[in-house]
Amino acid sequence: MNPAVLLLLLLDFALITALPRVFFLRSGTLNVRWWLTALPVGLCPTLVVACQLLDLRPVTSSAWLPVTGLVAIVLFTGSIALIALTLGTHRAPIALWHQNNDDPRHIVTWGAYRHIRHPFYTSFLLAFTGALLAFPHWITLALLIYMAMMLNVVAAKEEHKLRASEFGEQYHDYMTRTGRFLPRWTRPVGRKART
Repeated sequence: MNPAVLLLLLLDFALITALPRVFFLRSGTLNVRWWLTALPVGLCPTLVVACQLLDLRPVTSSAWLPVTGLVAIVLFTGSIALIALTLGTHRAPIALWHQNNDDPRHIVTWGAYRHIRHPFYTSFLLAFTGALLAFPHWITLALLIYMAMMLNVVAAKEEHKLRASEFGEQYHDYMTRTGRFLPRWTRPVGRKART
């Protein structure tokens, strides 16, 4: 693996790993559900480095690696930039995953949240997709699939809680304009453009 690709992979995952300490509310607990969701974040870079040290080869032709490595660099850079944008969007820390005391106090619909309801999760998925492209292997594919499923479940629970809150109507309207992990560029049918 190209050293620049490996360095960006490690930086991206280090940033993701640091988020619970540097941004999220400290009142939360790292319960079993939290660890099951977060586990791939630590496993992915560890396994990629271990595979490099053990000289385990990717499952694709090595001729593809310069191209997939370049795409991985773009994804890691995008992930880091989206994390920074999301951090800059928030005025106050938010709750960790799977907390019982994380009732919504407000909703954020600007900045990183303008087109994506879960920009942190999108940045995590970009990092895992970048890891798969940097080191195409069944291990990185399995971690990407696992993380995508876990984040989808977490996002759905958070959205359900927001729809059931005092902000439910406002959040429902926001959901019709935005995508969960990817921007929704088309306008919902019957809606006028906002000016």
